[in-house]
Amino acid sequence: MPTTQNRIHLNIRLLASSIVLTILLGACSSTPQQSAATQTIVNQTDEVASEALFSQNIHELLVQVAQTQELPLPTLEAGFLDVKTIPSIRKLVLPPSGTFKKNWLAYRKRFIEPVRLKAGKAFWEQNQLFLSQIEQESGVPAEIIVAIIGIETIYGRQTGNFRVKDVLSTLAFSYPETPNKVSREQLFRDQLKELILMCWSNAGGKLPASNSAQGISNSRFSACLNQNGSYAGAIGLPQFMPSSIRSFAVDGDGDGRIDLRLSPQDAIASVANFMKKHGWEAGMPISFPVQESGVTEAKILADGEPQLKYTVEALIGKGILKPEQGDLQTGGVTPQSKAFIVDLPYPDADGRDQVQYFVGLNNFLTIVQYNRSYFYAQSVAEFAEALGYKNQSVVPVNSIAKGTKVPETSGAKSRKPKAKKKAKSP
Repeated sequence: MPTTQNRIHLNIRLLASSIVLTILLGACSSTPQQSAATQTIVNQTDEVASEALFSQNIHELLVQVAQTQELPLPTLEAGFLDVKTIPSIRKLVLPPSGTFKKNWLAYRKRFIEPVRLKAGKAFWEQNQLFLSQIEQESGVPAEIIVAIIGIETIYGRQTGNFRVKDVLSTLAFSYPETPNKVSREQLFRDQLKELILMCWSNAGGKLPASNSAQGISNSRFSACLNQNGSYAGAIGLPQFMPSSIRSFAVDGDGDGRIDLRLSPQDAIASVANFMKKHGWEAGMPISFPVQESGVTEAKILADGEPQLKYTVEALIGKGILKPEQGDLQTGGVTPQSKAFIVDLPYPDADGRDQVQYFVGLNNFLTIVQYNRSYFYAQSVAEFAEALGYKNQSVVPVNSIAKGTKVPETSGAKSRKPKAKKKAKSP
């Protein structure tokens, strides 16, 4: 069986042969037809050179992982013998054109719609007891968990059909020419390493492995590398990247392994664990709409940075919030609670730029850690509300003043998904 290194040598030989052939044909060309043929060969030569460089980069990464993690290089090479670049992926990760306008209303309509909501209610009913258990343990409401999985993949219907190792390899070593090319390639190289380590563990291997494949299942290792995911390399119902799987995914169904593709319980428990580890505050709201009278002030404070920088008291003083908003009289949001301004732009019917503003609290920021998009976070919040989530605090102010511990549940055991609740229009 040829190794990755052998492939590199073969590609280099092919490259040399193609270059010689190109030179000879170029010297002999005297007609337009011959020039076209020469150009074709030049293009083929570029492809061979690119493929050779790609193979070399993969080999160097595998050597690095083998050395740093003490893994057997031949086993890693065997897993990447058939790795390939996917040209269409490079187009999918390109940023939008300069004339593209962000459209919050169109984005919201795409995700908060009847098909997903119906599927969400069915998913909740099928997993109600487990969702209640996880909510009790983590403090993350069932509606939030259900909303995230629904927006990500419609509960497993759209998990992606690209082989993960091909996606990550393509983006790690052949990212399109963009201003952030260097940082993005580094990100995907890191994710490719995480994929290898994740699959090694899934196949029964230990880290570090002392340069031994003892206990490793080559078939499971290969199957893990070859699993399908999104065009960015995200995996399973909740669309976790390999690094998130290694850091936050948990075995929800107790079968001794983590399977985010086929186990709803693993997906549910993993989403809750991610949110909890990223600072979800049990029993607290997510965001509040900005008062009409405070839109001008909100526009000034909206800087696009997801950082808790303003107190609720200051936002009330600027007319952005009103005192009775956010349970300020009876709930856990105090005047000193921190927040930031969320701006959601969209064009109106005449094409003029408009913006809808919200005040984002800590839990909004937690959702942003899942997907770094204000559109995404507010969609999760409104999807959850459509399922019955109450965007209000369940923590009495006097309890906080006395140092009472925040409850870790908002009563999932007594709730069921609402069958006819409509999504709130923006």
